Amino acid sequence: MEDKIRIGLIYGSVREGRFCDKVAAWAAAEIEKRSEFSLDPIDPASLDLPFRHRGENSAGLVELHRRAGDADAFVVVTPEYNHSYPAVLKLLIDSVNQQWRAKPVAFVSYGGVSGGLRAVEHLRHVFAELHAVTIRDGVSFANAWRQFGSDGILLDPATPRKSMSVLLDRLNWWAIALRNARKATPYDLEAA
Repeated sequence: MEDKIRIGLIYGSVREGRFCDKVAAWAAAEIEKRSEFSLDPIDPASLDLPFRHRGENSAGLVELHRRAGDADAFVVVTPEYNHSYPAVLKLLIDSVNQQWRAKPVAFVSYGGVSGGLRAVEHLRHVFAELHAVTIRDGVSFANAWRQFGSDGILLDPATPRKSMSVLLDRLNWWAIALRNARKATPYDLEAA
């Protein structure tokens, strides 16, 4: 278990009746098929995150810091709302800082015709500022509600599975490389 890459699967939505549950469940199932990974679903709907940053550590923030710190890599499942990502995802990201540093982040997005790609492009800038490494390869579900059945099963899974396989291959490479680099030389911003 020690050598497994620990992936934090981040849910990007907390809306009632959210579609995120279907997409995240699919992503989780794909990750769990791979023996080199262990999975930790991080759902802001189940964390007690404060809506204002007061400098105090609530139980939800302490748990988020621990879980993000334990992760070797992240897969963010995000919808696109108004050409960007949801506010709760920004709150979750901004509630953590050093735990993102020198770790890879991949994206599974969904939405209308753009498939959430505009949200991903915005997220790339945010994670770059946090010294995280974003993975080029991703999975995007355009008109997602037409791609999943009411049972949450993909109607035509071949192409998304192939894309997810590439994403996970790349994520694994970066996670190993960056984990080894962090062990050899701690990523210290204060030294710069």
